[in-house]
Amino acid sequence: MQSKSLSISKLKSNIGQIDGLPANPRVIRDEKFQKLVKSIQDDPEMLDLRELIVVPSGKTFVVIAGNMRLRAMESLGYKEAPCKVLDADTPVEKLKAYTIKDNVGFGEHDWEQLANEWDAGELSDWGLDFPGFDVPEVGAPALSDAEKPEFQQMAFLLHDRQAETVKAAVDKAKQSGASESDVNENGNANALAYICACFLNG
Repeated sequence: MQSKSLSISKLKSNIGQIDGLPANPRVIRDEKFQKLVKSIQDDPEMLDLRELIVVPSGKTFVVIAGNMRLRAMESLGYKEAPCKVLDADTPVEKLKAYTIKDNVGFGEHDWEQLANEWDAGELSDWGLDFPGFDVPEVGAPALSDAEKPEFQQMAFLLHDRQAETVKAAVDKAKQSGASESDVNENGNANALAYICACFLNG
């Protein structure tokens, strides 16, 4: 096993081309992918700190761990990537284990500490998903550039029990017709504003 800087053109995503090794099961959505790209742009040295794990396959190398990073580097026009090269005779069972273990998080975040001591905006930019307040809005309108200055995006870090309370209150407010507003088309936001107005007005 050795560290090498390899040409991007020689690196291939794992699509199941190695006998006995299933294709890479990881997927990444557009928003997350853009955050990954930005992360690499902001801190490119992280690529050296966490190399791609690859294994030789003929004249190319199959990426065992780091397939999403490879895609991001390709989109940024990278010509080479820092890699940890496994031995060509690495058992396929080991390759399968590396594929999954590379993306398993054994620890847990202390969400209270994150809320009190870290900047929520930075954490979001770095790709951290917050638990809690997540009420999907179906068909939420896209804002034009002219509209954006009139709106604010707010994020809340809630305990699971608090989140359930907020979700139930928003649902109840929407059922009572509070999802409509002449200043906003987002039903969840209107319902939450209605709840807050009721509280302030007694």
